[in-house]
Amino acid sequence: MKAVIVPLLLAFLGLSRPLFAQMAYPMVMSLKPIAVQAGKESEVEFNSRYSMLGAFQVLTSGDGVMGSVLHPEVKPGEKPELTKMKVRFNVEASAMPGVRDVKLATPQGVSTVGQLVVVSDPVIVETPKNDDISQAQEVSLPATLCGCIEKAEDLDFFRFKVEAGTELHFHMRCARLQDRIHDLQNHCDPMITLRNSMGSTIAASDNYFYGDPFLAHRFEHAGDYTIEVRDVRYEGNPYWEYALEVSSKPFVTNLFPLGVTIGQETPLKLIGTHLPQPSVLAFKLPAEATVGATWARLAYGGEVTNPAPIYATNLPVVMEQETPNDSPEVAQVVAIPAGINGRISQESDVDCFKFEAKKGERFTFEVRARRYQSALDSNLRILNEKGAVLQENDDLRDLKRGSADSRIENWTVPADGTYCVEVRDMHLRGGESFIYFLEVTKAEPHFRIYADTDKTLLGPGGNGVVFVKIDRKNGFDGEVQLHVDGLPEGVTATCGKILTGKVDDGCIIFKAAATVPLSATNVTIRGTSTWKASDTESRELAAVAGVYQETYQPGGGRGHWPVETHTISIGAPADIRTIKLSDKDASMKSVDGGGYEVTLKPGETKTIEVIIERAEGFDKNVTLDVMFQHLGIFANTLPTGVKFDEGKSSKLITGKNVKGHIVLTADATAAPVERQLIPVTANVSLNFVMKTTFSAEPLWLTIAKP
Repeated sequence: MKAVIVPLLLAFLGLSRPLFAQMAYPMVMSLKPIAVQAGKESEVEFNSRYSMLGAFQVLTSGDGVMGSVLHPEVKPGEKPELTKMKVRFNVEASAMPGVRDVKLATPQGVSTVGQLVVVSDPVIVETPKNDDISQAQEVSLPATLCGCIEKAEDLDFFRFKVEAGTELHFHMRCARLQDRIHDLQNHCDPMITLRNSMGSTIAASDNYFYGDPFLAHRFEHAGDYTIEVRDVRYEGNPYWEYALEVSSKPFVTNLFPLGVTIGQETPLKLIGTHLPQPSVLAFKLPAEATVGATWARLAYGGEVTNPAPIYATNLPVVMEQETPNDSPEVAQVVAIPAGINGRISQESDVDCFKFEAKKGERFTFEVRARRYQSALDSNLRILNEKGAVLQENDDLRDLKRGSADSRIENWTVPADGTYCVEVRDMHLRGGESFIYFLEVTKAEPHFRIYADTDKTLLGPGGNGVVFVKIDRKNGFDGEVQLHVDGLPEGVTATCGKILTGKVDDGCIIFKAAATVPLSATNVTIRGTSTWKASDTESRELAAVAGVYQETYQPGGGRGHWPVETHTISIGAPADIRTIKLSDKDASMKSVDGGGYEVTLKPGETKTIEVIIERAEGFDKNVTLDVMFQHLGIFANTLPTGVKFDEGKSSKLITGKNVKGHIVLTADATAAPVERQLIPVTANVSLNFVMKTTFSAEPLWLTIAKP
């Protein structure tokens, strides 16, 4: 993610170190227009909940997109509630088309994620009166049509001319852009309808790329046509922005094979509409490419295709054979581990692959398809030699999100012999775009980690915390040490660990120097562990943390959606300036470098006093905690057998009060633990779900031996 810093005049803020009582970071709701053209300079209006006053930095994912804030005129001493803000984007001609995560850094903290679409063709913004076919907006193609389904029963019409034989595709981005928007609880379900000059429907599309429509059409007759955009339910919302790309250029929906070997030239078959000839083009991933999902653009005749997803792999790659393999009796023989490229080519098609395995061996089978724009809704089964089903999976869960792809994890071979893995579409559909990449790997112990939020907010001299959660795989139960890379100047990090056993959470506590300037910096969080495979063999394991943004779910739930980066945001002095700790029996020890250490014996209780320093004028309720929770626990770094006794704690600090306390109790059977990092936090509610979390200095908790 690149960041562009715009100089911030202190006079704009009113004073050098402003006091923002009841501060709330901006929550981006929409961008208008939501698309910008590669090779051009464009102005985009950000719309938010909570003020973007003083925004000083724009962060965008990927390369080639640079943003700068266009500050509105504000009278000296005024602090208006700015929920609209213009940003100028300069997009390089070589910038990859597609969706970018965008954040604005402000003195109140870095914003939630917004979505920006980079496109190749000119952007045309809808006019105010295009909601009747008789007033359809005249447009020239190719173009990206940007608008908003802003109210109930809103319809947007665009009129264009074509010659006989013209082929156009209409690619809508709308529903997919709203998944990451924090406070957009009701999402659009867009639909497009193509009409002739008489207003008659000649083609329509609802769901193609998830909830978004896609339509390709050949116009047999010259003349005027209109494209209509609306919500399927005739609902509307002022934040339901869309980008509709209309072009006669080739449009690639998929590439086959989906799994591509790193460093090896691979012929890829283009799948889509208006494709160039030949439709098989050579492609090569560089040797330094990493395993995982990526986007590919293929060169043809001096042009390049639109990006399409592929999966980079180092596994031995096998291609599905052309002869029938639709039953265990004629299953294609493969050697595993391997990556298998296949396609459910027609209705009721089934692909079967036969392999030899030894008793006690363990394997993981994973279908990669729907996550990569394939039309396949896979179902995965493992069969024995007699055709009996040993294990089956329809939909997998990937950390916090589900998927229509399939995965069978850590399957143990019951006996020496021949087995069959079967792939089919759950609804027995099939076709050219029903492609997949089936990974078959040895099920070895490993772990994945992810950050529970995409931002940590700091004020000068203050502390913040990020919780990191683990997903243990294939019997891994080791301890994981956390690390952070790319810290901004003036910020230090105390990295905790995720303990063995049933503890699934760790934390990192950040501290900003008292004189640190306003800034926003993306950091990388990772974890390492040493896995003892046997008495004689140890293995070093590592993982980079994924990142989730919190989303406000209908009814008050707290959801998550994956985003690109975790941002350390240095803002103005916050609602809570500092948090001080002490204990009543004076047994808590100071630690060199900052923080405290407290020891609990099994069966013992400790009371830790907490004193907060409030910002001037800030008198809202503050809740103390040592976990992250809201209608349930989202993160808890306490060792097994240690409890945060909320009933005995004084965790609610009201009005202008500044003192509270927390009570920790160790069970009589609590196992020994050496120096587990515990965050003592003060939380200020922003809405029913969201809160700003401030942290005290690091607290190291030790459980003594009995």
